[in-house]
Amino acid sequence: MAGGRALGRRFGWLWAAYAVSSYGTGFGFGAFPLIAVLVLDSGPTQVAALAAAGRAVGAVVAVPLGPWVEFRRKRPVMVAMDLIRFAALMSVPAAFALGRLTFSQLLVVSVVVAAADIAFKSASGAYLKALVPREDLLIANGRFESTTWTATAVGPPLGGAAIAVFGPVTTVVADAVSYLLSALGIRAIGGREPLPSRTVTPRLRARDLLEGWRHILAHPTLRPLFLNSIVVNGLIMASGPLLAVLLLDRLGFAPWQYGLVFAAPCVGGLVGSRLAHRLVARFGQHKVLLTAGTLRACWPLGLAFVQPGVPGIVLVIAVQLGLVTCCGVFNPVLATCRLDHTDPDRVARTLSAWSVSSSAAIAALTAVWGLLAAITSARTAIAVAGVLLLTTPLLLPRRENAPRNTGKRAASRT
Repeated sequence: MAGGRALGRRFGWLWAAYAVSSYGTGFGFGAFPLIAVLVLDSGPTQVAALAAAGRAVGAVVAVPLGPWVEFRRKRPVMVAMDLIRFAALMSVPAAFALGRLTFSQLLVVSVVVAAADIAFKSASGAYLKALVPREDLLIANGRFESTTWTATAVGPPLGGAAIAVFGPVTTVVADAVSYLLSALGIRAIGGREPLPSRTVTPRLRARDLLEGWRHILAHPTLRPLFLNSIVVNGLIMASGPLLAVLLLDRLGFAPWQYGLVFAAPCVGGLVGSRLAHRLVARFGQHKVLLTAGTLRACWPLGLAFVQPGVPGIVLVIAVQLGLVTCCGVFNPVLATCRLDHTDPDRVARTLSAWSVSSSAAIAALTAVWGLLAAITSARTAIAVAGVLLLTTPLLLPRRENAPRNTGKRAASRT
């Protein structure tokens, strides 16, 4: 399972499309809250609502998209979602140029982008399962993961510099264009994608909407991984805004220091994602998931003890480096495990259900932890999240189960 194995020209185009959109997203990271504050004079409550409501409502909107994606060719869906995100994001600089930009528009755009993200991910996961041989799925997911962490390290600092020089909507334009380029890359993949087994869907049924969750919750391996994933991601993401308040407001970190402590550790994600397939080859998928999933829960509590100055910077970088490295190993193995344990005719619904649940959990826990911080303090709320994270390894599967993927592999590897 050599990491340098060539996966073919078509995968190369898919990876290139993923890379350009990832760098665009990294470049535009935090653009909407910044525009809300600098352009629309929004307060903390509105900024928090923008982050939480956009993700939560987008997740609700995306619920019927899972079965809709399942019964259609995946590449056209991916192209359509890219174009929708391009159009939605480009409406922001257009309204800004005309002096008509409002907070409501930012909220609507964030909902549209969140829903399109979920639909795109479910379609791309199903397409990847059909495109790449099963034995190469982990390599492919590892390459996507390493691209994500590289974009996360490089994109936000460059985006911040671009905003300082060219204005607040610059990074939104760049993010929008990246989706257009991604659509062109997906179109360039070529080849013939066969129709799914069920092509006529006159009406969505409740069973179609719930099939993804039914599959996850009935599966002995996916169920604990699902519960662990939504709790861990929710607690980590809920702590993010509170850590920003603690570092920038309470402890007096400069903005460049704040950017540094989150950009530098991304090298750990790159290293972890490159090691994932080697670790699985040596120790097995289950042991790697259990070990990396346990270790990633041990780091965030350290953020509750951060102090001002250089010691604080070193502590945050060390904690983030450990966390990101473990996530870099865990995430591609999890993505591969989900595909291994899901039949081709329900991949899109399963991935959609997973993403909808994760987005909803992050939105809910972000709101709850914001309230907890208001009642206590940002440091206390971060500490509570860290303590709860220490219990999440109990949700990981204790036993290894062979993939129950009985359906035929899509003949779509053509």
